[in-house]
Amino acid sequence: MKIKEIRELSEAELVSKIADLQREKLNLKIQSRTGQLEKTARVRQIRRDIARIYTEQTARAAKVQ
Repeated sequence: MKIKEIRELSEAELVSKIADLQREKLNLKIQSRTGQLEKTARVRQIRRDIARIYTEQTARAAKVQ
């Protein structure tokens, strides 16, 4: 997910997206532990997407204050 796409989302959509990504991250972690994970790079992408969303939320909060 690109930062441009993240900036276009509303606050509620960001929260929803974080929940979805964390759920997917958990599923990938389980697949990794059981040896079923095929795309190992996806875990890294999800971690970074979550970080980008948190960064955008922090920037929005700082802009409001």
